[in-house]
Formats: sequence, C-alpha cells, structure tokens
Amino acid sequence: QVQLVESGGGLVQAGGSLKLSCVASGRTFSNYHTGWFRQAPGKEREFVAAIRRSGDTTNYADSVKGRFIVSRDNAKNTVYLQMNSLKPEDTAVYYCALTPYYRTSYFHPNEYEYWGQGTQVTVSS
Repeated sequence: QVQLVESGGGLVQAGGSLKLSCVASGRTFSNYHTGWFRQAPGKEREFVAAIRRSGDTTNYADSVKGRFIVSRDNAKNTVYLQMNSLKPEDTAVYYCALTPYYRTSYFHPNEYEYWGQGTQVTVSS
C-alpha cells in the first residue's frame, strides 16, 4: 500500500500560480504512475494530468495544456503539479492518485488504485 499526502492548495487570483505537492509513503513509489484529478462541488471528478513512473512521459487535459506542468522526484517520493495562468474554472479540490499501469485510459479515475485526501484550489476573478 502507498499513502499520499497532498499540499500546496490555496486561494489565488486569476492569472496567478500555485504548485501542488503529493508525497507518497513507502519505498515502492517509483513502481507507480501518477495522475492528477480535480472535482468541483456537484461535478464529476475530471482528469488533469498524468506522468509515468519514470517521469519521461506526461499527458494533460486540453483544458490545462500549456498552463500546468506535472513532474516527479522519485528520490523524494513526490509528484508536483505546477499550475500557471490560473482561471476561475480551475477552482476545485485537486487529488493525486497512483496506478501500477499506464493504459490508454489513464484519464479515467477508475484506473487509479490509491488516492490522496485532496487539496482545495480556489481562483478568484
């Protein structure tokens, strides 16, 4: 089992930036691929970004492409989500999640086995 702790959320004005961190426990973190998802109240959880366990492949939702950057440091058991040019529609609870495989359905939350507690990101107009 891998346990995840997320941090870095907060309140920011439109156009600003935040950097989220997801720290995983255990010594097998490098065995897992990581996804970032977000969920606004009353809405379905949606895919944001994913990164392979090696860190050499990333994927982004069209809504964040060019604005967000996902990266990882396996030595620190940490995955990051750098969020730039934030928009009010980015407001949501952001979750990191782990999966042992990276399939073409990596964007679907059902692909992921482990989830963090989420961190709130609020972007004001």
